[in-house]
Amino acid sequence: MENQGQEKKYVRTVIIKKVFSNGSFVLNANFKTKTMLNHTNDDGWCNLTIGERKSPSPETGATHYAYVNEWKPEKKDEDLPF
Repeated sequence: MENQGQEKKYVRTVIIKKVFSNGSFVLNANFKTKTMLNHTNDDGWCNLTIGERKSPSPETGATHYAYVNEWKPEKKDEDLPF
């Protein structure tokens, strides 16, 4: 589970969903590069989870929000014979 037991670190973004006439959609995400650099992990990745807002932001029209996904897989015991 992502961020289990941790407070979510929300990222200042403007994410707007654009829906096309055939029902498909894209998410347009706008954020400052410096913001992403502040959330880069040891492997050089910035992992985000994106969720849909209950209603669009009246200021920006944003339909989604993002927060840093800090989930890490459990290390496996390398002494196992298989």
